Amino acid sequence: MRLVNLKTQEEFDADIIAIEEKDLKKIQQSDQFIFDWQVEKEHSIFKITPTEQEEKDQILGLISLSNIPDELRIHIHLVEVAKNNIGKDKIIDRVAGCLLAFATKLAFEKGYLGFTSLVPKTELIELYVTKYGFSQYGRQLAIERQAAINLIQKYL
Repeated sequence: MRLVNLKTQEEFDADIIAIEEKDLKKIQQSDQFIFDWQVEKEHSIFKITPTEQEEKDQILGLISLSNIPDELRIHIHLVEVAKNNIGKDKIIDRVAGCLLAFATKLAFEKGYLGFTSLVPKTELIELYVTKYGFSQYGRQLAIERQAAINLIQKYL
């Protein structure tokens, strides 16, 4: 997957991998993340980092997921992009899109036709719908099939 450094306009490769215990300690001490990721340990947590070895320690964003096989879906519990990569002054672009696309890809790999759900903050509903292709079902949002394929093709 490719991310973009908005300061230099350079694209670079990134990886999404499971976090380790040492990452949780680093996240907790960091001023880049607001949420308490220790609480998310009951779910699968993944981080997105630059592929380059010298920048591999830099965590650009996080996502926590649950596999819900009875409902043939992946559920996103929490997505967070590092503070310096959000808003109009962000440095790295495409972080959230890559994390969401990763979740939908996982849903395809599980045989769920890309079916991925989340319950967003109210102010983010429109963003998920317009930018990422999710559909709204009450308070819950979901993506599947062609919309999920489109997300994967755009971000992964």
